[in-house]
Amino acid sequence: MGKKKGNAPGGNVIAQNKKARHEYHIQETFEAGLSLAGWEVKSLRAGKGQLTDTYILVRRGEAWLMGANITPISTTSTHEVADPARTRKLLLHRKEIAKIFSRTQDKGHTCVPLKLYWKNNLVKCELALVQGKKEYDKRATEKERDWNRQKARIVREER
Repeated sequence: MGKKKGNAPGGNVIAQNKKARHEYHIQETFEAGLSLAGWEVKSLRAGKGQLTDTYILVRRGEAWLMGANITPISTTSTHEVADPARTRKLLLHRKEIAKIFSRTQDKGHTCVPLKLYWKNNLVKCELALVQGKKEYDKRATEKERDWNRQKARIVREER
C-alpha cells in the first residue's frame, strides 16, 4: 500500500497572509479554486507567490483575487507577456459568492485571502470573511500570544 498525502488545507502551503490574522477577526472561511495561466502554476511550484495586501472583489456575480503577486520565473515561455499582479478569477459556487457579497456590504466587513496551497495537483485559495480589529484587540492578541509562549518556556524548563 502506498502512502496517501494529506488533503488538509495548508498541507502544502505556497503563500500565507499572516498580516490578515493580525489585522482582522476571522468569522468564516471558504476554499476557492484559482483560474491560472501555465506560467503562474510553474512559478507557484517554485514558491514565487505573495499574498501581502491582497483582497477579494465580487463583481457581476464573480469573485476576483486582487493584488496577489506571482513572480514569473525565467524559464517560462517568452512569447507570452507575464503580468505578475494581474487580477485572477476565483472559482466558487454561486451561493458562496452571494454570501460573500452580502456580508461584505455590511460596514466593517471584508473578504481577504488567508493562504494559497496545493490540494492534489490544484492550487486552492483559503478565503475568510473578516471584521477589522480595533487597536486594543490587537494588543490583547499579542499579550495572549506572549503569555502562551512564556507558559511553554516554563513547562520546558521544568522537565
